This record gives sequence, structure tokens and C-alpha cells, in this order.
Amino acid sequence: MTIEQHSTSPQSTESFAQELSLWARPGQCILLSGDLGSGKSVFARAFIRALANGDPNFDIPSPTFSLIQTYEHTRVPVAHIDLYRLRSTDEVEELGLAELLDGHVLLVEWPEKLPKNLSLDCLNIGISGSGQTRTMSVAATGNWTALLTRNRLINNFVAGSRLQGGKRSFLEGDASSRRYERVTSGQSTALLMDMPKRPDGPVVRDGKTYSAIAHLAEGIGAVVGTNDYLLKAGFSVPEIYDLDLDCGLALIEPLGTQVYGKMMLRGDDMGEPMKAAVDVLAEMAKRDWPVVVPVREAAPHHIEDYDLAAMMIEVDLLPSWYWPHAKTSHPPEAVYAEFSFLWRSLIGKLGTDHPVWTLRDFHSPNLLWMPERSGLGRVGLIDTQDCVMGNPAYDLASLLQDARVDIDYGFADGLFEYYCGLRSAAGNFNGADFARDFAILGAQRATKILGIFARLFKRDGKPAYLKHIPRVARYLSRNLSHPALAQLKDWHEHHLPVS
Repeated sequence: MTIEQHSTSPQSTESFAQELSLWARPGQCILLSGDLGSGKSVFARAFIRALANGDPNFDIPSPTFSLIQTYEHTRVPVAHIDLYRLRSTDEVEELGLAELLDGHVLLVEWPEKLPKNLSLDCLNIGISGSGQTRTMSVAATGNWTALLTRNRLINNFVAGSRLQGGKRSFLEGDASSRRYERVTSGQSTALLMDMPKRPDGPVVRDGKTYSAIAHLAEGIGAVVGTNDYLLKAGFSVPEIYDLDLDCGLALIEPLGTQVYGKMMLRGDDMGEPMKAAVDVLAEMAKRDWPVVVPVREAAPHHIEDYDLAAMMIEVDLLPSWYWPHAKTSHPPEAVYAEFSFLWRSLIGKLGTDHPVWTLRDFHSPNLLWMPERSGLGRVGLIDTQDCVMGNPAYDLASLLQDARVDIDYGFADGLFEYYCGLRSAAGNFNGADFARDFAILGAQRATKILGIFARLFKRDGKPAYLKHIPRVARYLSRNLSHPALAQLKDWHEHHLPVS
């Protein structure tokens, strides 16, 4: 794939580099060709500075004499390489660029001196022109081909939106394939949700993919249906401003910057925000929820039951991914069969009298504190797309047993009692049954997350999630102390201890 990008100033070259930095990931190469003074370093510095959150004071020295300048603490580690002074391919080989590629995106000036292609995912940018005018001929291979195509779709979408001409910048990614950007035009800001239809992937069980069995959203329509309904029901979810269902793109309302997780890490007083989040869950538990919601001009979205098959394929992530991570082996068949039997029995004990919308990701990264609003509206909710019909104890366990930040057990227990008080006051609430369900679902969630974090490390190359495993293991151990989980506790003590 080849495109041409025209630049009429160093600033427009920088803007193009900043845009491409939105797609940066380790293992990529960007090869910058052109005469001296053509603008290769202008592009490289803008790309690196964008990965440093646009900090204008971020020091970016020239690698002309050092040959390689690495940046380990940018959003994606990056290496800036200048081969101008080298005279032979042997000298290039000695630099160890192939090893550097494993954990960095490489920006290479004078790439014609490379003895071979470094990566299948390569962007060749040839810069030519004079004065203020530059033409950048961009040839993509590997994953860069799809990324450039997606980038063009997003530019066209933004150009036709209410933020026409808006500047795109990185916001945050998460553990899924979904991406977010911030789009700013003058004083107006919106968030871009980039959620292309998820590929089905391989069949894993009963002729179905993992996402089909676990009832994970496979397209942006799930977001539209759940958010539109929750917004009308009085909950604070992002309003969807502009939408392209076919492309999986939406401009949505920003709900502010007071993310619960960041507030917790700062040491903010979380008493009122956490009680407000519990209020939201207690209110959701009282309501009757639809199983089908409209999706504007598309087919309706069905809210699936959080059924046995979904829960079982999630707990299966522990023997499939966490066991090999922790023990560098695989569980014997009989041990695995016992694990599955115990979990099927536990799931069968859950109360199912009044299923409610269960968001499954009701935790600190997805909650925002908005004290300027009132009542239930003070808690902003994002990532609603995997909503299912389930037991209300699940989302309370998500909140009080947060996988990414420490929550004091005494504080969490107090909020649990506060929730039970709210439910009791509303009537028709059995505290003992709910405590059992909370322990089972808390254990199920912790079991799933241990597997997910191990998988993110092993399969997806995201080691940052490993630091959370001890915390999640402690949650699992705490849930296993409930009498209803005594047999599963014995299984873990004999085969896979947790602490």
C-alpha cells in the first residue's frame, strides 16, 4: 500500500508524525529516507514527542553521533537511529537492531544502509521537496497496511463529524482491541471510540468462538444500545454524538478526568465516590431490565444471559493460561476435570430469581466521579458493551475487589454492609444468600482475571498486567474462605495454592 502525504510546513510534517504515533507499538519500523535537510529529523522528533504525551520540554537529542537514542519511558518504547556515518553493513549488524526491535518501535534515518528488512511491519517514508513544501511517499507493509487504512477511515469520519478539522491525540488503550482518542476542535472536545467488528476467531467449543460463548460484544452496536438505554434511564454514560456503525466509529461525550482508579492512586478520599457507586448498583438491582434494546438504525441488540457456558469458559482461563504461567506445566486431565466439576456445582447454587443488567467491568478504570451532577448521575459509567443479564452480586464484587488498585478490606466490607442495608430497605432481600453469591462470583471473577492477565502477558506481550496478579490471588483466597467454596478451596490448596 502506498500513499502520498503533502506538507507545506514543518508543522504539517509534525502533525502527520503525531497522527502516525497513535498506532505505535513494539516491533514496528519506520524508515525515513531523504536528502540532508529534507525533514527526517523533524518527523522523528515529532513522533517521539507525541509518545511522550506531547511534552514540549521533552529532550530529544540527535543520534547522529551516538547512532542510537532510546526512550524507555514513553508511551511505547522507541529507538531513534541514524545510520548516516556508517560505511558498511557489518557496522550496522553490530548495533543489534533486531534485538532492539522486540521491545521498541524503530525510527531509522538513512535506512538504505540496512543490510536487510528489520520487520514485516514496516513503513517506508521517502521525503522530497524544497523550501517549505515536502512530499512524503509512504509505503506500508505488514500490519501498517491495515493501520493506514484504518487511520484514513478515522480521518474521514472526523472530517464529517461535528468536530470537523479536529486534532486527534492519544487517550488510553485497554486490555481489549478497542481504542480511544481525544478529538479537539477549538473549545470543543469529544472522545473517539474505535471499535471495529471483532473477528470471530477460531472455534473453541461447541462450534462457537470464545467471544460468542462468553457473550462479549463483537461490534459497536452493543455500546450504542446499552448506552442509549442507560442514558434515558437516568444513568451517566457518554452520549453518542456521531456514529458510523459499519466502520465501528463513534464520537462520544467525555465524562471528565476524575477516574476512580487515578483518584485511588493519588490517595483521594474515596468515601463519597464509592458510596455513590454502591448506590448505583443497589438501584440497578431494584429495576426490571429489558433483554432487547434498539440500536438506532441497525438491528436491535440482545442482552444475553450470563449463563453456565459463559461463566465456565471464563474460569477455564485459569487452567489454560494461569496454571502454565505459575507452574510451567499443564494440569493433569483428572485435576482439570475436578476443577470443572466444582465450578459447575458452584454456579448452580447462584440465585437467579431477579437477573439484572450486569456490566462485568464495574470497577475503577471504568468509573468517573462527577460531583457537579446529582444523585445517580454523579457516577460516570463507561465500557458497558459486555453487559449481560446476571446476578447483581457480580458487579459489586467487581467494585469492591478491584483488580488494579488496592482497596482496604475493612473499607470494602463496610461498603458491602452498606449495599446490603440498601437492598434490605427495598425489601425481598436475603443477606445470607447474597453473601454466598458474592463469594462465588468474586471467586469466579478472580479466577477469570488471573487467566486473562497471564494470557495478556504470554500471548499479547503485555507484561504490565503481571504486577496485579498477587492482588487478584488474594481476592480469590478471601472468597474461598466462604463455607460454600470449601471444596474449591481444598482443590487450590492441593493443586494450585493462592495467597
